Amino acid sequence: MTYKTDIEIAQECQMKPIMEIAARAHVDEKYVEQYGRYKAKIDPALIRETDRKDGKLVLVTAITPTPAGEGKTTTTIGLADGLSRIGKDVTVALREPSLGPVFGVKGGAAGGGYAQVVPMEDINLHFTGDFHAIGAANNLLAAMLDNHIQQGNSLGIDPKKITWRRCVDMNDRQLRYIVDGLGGRTNGVPREDGFDITVASEIMAVFCLSDSITDLKNRLSRIIVGYTYDDKPVTAGDLKATGAMAALLKDALKPNLVQTLEGTPAFVHGGPFANIAHGCNSVMATRMALKMGDYTVTEAGFGADLGAEKFLDIKCRMAGLTPDAVVIVGTIRALKMHGGLDKKQLAGEDLEALERGIPNLLRHVSNIKNVYKLPCVVAINRFPTDTDAEVEFIIKKCRELGVNTVLSTVWAEGSKGGEELAREVVRLCEEEKGDFSFSYDLDMPIADKIEAVVKKIYGGAGVNILPAAKKQIRQIEENGFGNVPICIAKTQYSFSDDPKLLGAPEDFVVTVRNVKMSAGAGFAVVLTGDIMTMPGLPKVPSAEKIDVDEFGRITGLF
Repeated sequence: MTYKTDIEIAQECQMKPIMEIAARAHVDEKYVEQYGRYKAKIDPALIRETDRKDGKLVLVTAITPTPAGEGKTTTTIGLADGLSRIGKDVTVALREPSLGPVFGVKGGAAGGGYAQVVPMEDINLHFTGDFHAIGAANNLLAAMLDNHIQQGNSLGIDPKKITWRRCVDMNDRQLRYIVDGLGGRTNGVPREDGFDITVASEIMAVFCLSDSITDLKNRLSRIIVGYTYDDKPVTAGDLKATGAMAALLKDALKPNLVQTLEGTPAFVHGGPFANIAHGCNSVMATRMALKMGDYTVTEAGFGADLGAEKFLDIKCRMAGLTPDAVVIVGTIRALKMHGGLDKKQLAGEDLEALERGIPNLLRHVSNIKNVYKLPCVVAINRFPTDTDAEVEFIIKKCRELGVNTVLSTVWAEGSKGGEELAREVVRLCEEEKGDFSFSYDLDMPIADKIEAVVKKIYGGAGVNILPAAKKQIRQIEENGFGNVPICIAKTQYSFSDDPKLLGAPEDFVVTVRNVKMSAGAGFAVVLTGDIMTMPGLPKVPSAEKIDVDEFGRITGLF
């Protein structure tokens, strides 16, 4: 049997004009700034001026990812369409894709099959230019920093203590570590430098956590770019860069409105990765979606130990949000990989492998239910090779934790395949009340917060904070930033910092290499293991398969 590709399905969709989608989302046309027929930016004034009450907030997260796939974004979109199918007034709030994975190995982030947001080519490529604006603001600050040193360095910035890096929205390992400023005195001050991918830039975090232009400017001004010769922090405000950076970001700050294949309004805005950043779409888009729908379905990146932890411990804490229900997505195929099977061995029934792998799912479920104390449901993306015995095994194990399991077929059937999941989500929102709590308190020392996440969420034995990281933590706390959330940068492939430890490992120790204060974002970034803030391309990049014909029709994009 041959299946249509995601892009073929998306290109067959008869999209509705964006003004129709805006009307469906209760957005008055005076707030809509059209980007062609099928995309728009929405004026944030809508959040302040609407008299609509907030709807229910549903978070979609997942098990630890494997090459077998989980389908978190696909489930998010399919669930929203399923809620619409059963008569609910619903919106979606998603992240924007980065060009790095699009041209690399992971692919895009617009869903898949018959549960996608469209126009998927636009969303996966330049969209409305938000990421380019973020990169420009990041690199303007870098240019002003180096220019300040070149022009006399009145702030006394130590070139060896610069922490601000340049960025580009592309996987380019060649730029991770560079030496620049070469070519003589008129061409800058020679120093070691480097690039991060745009989604790892602190500007992205600031952008996604700001709730207004004023808040944006305040956060931008607090960004620490380096330290003086006597170890005093230097900020973007000190460099007088704040206003110009905000000017570059003012249009990007407006949330983007698009639609699902079935015409459900989708706010797609911001896109930090969850393995190297905080992994959630913008606060502004989430708040707008909540105002415009009785139910809002959103997602957080990678597994629940990364995206959901940061959504709950960082975003919800800062924005005052409380999810009404959580959906944990998994596949039987992926759980069998966690049980030790190779990707080529997943087609046959194997209850022993499933039993070895299911602790991964159960730990994520326990974290949501027992640490964060939120109602949740397990959504299993069903594949044709899944047997009834395997499905029943998962249902039984989750029921022991007091959590229901629902089969989802949204990839193949769209809203129809998400109807049962939608009904269970509505039941959770209306009948079960959570007692939302965080995994750590803000007044704990930074080292204790790291240990709390490692022990409570990852299931580890403890942390090994290297001497350089201990010094950085001490400096952060001495500078008055001890009472901030932490954002742990860690491999997405394991609860631990070792991508080879699958399933639900125990007795491991997480090694902390560096800790950096993101004062604008308002959290401390904790770098563990060998995590990179600039990914590289694979041996055969997805870019090799992408093309466009003379009519502008794109092919090879998934």
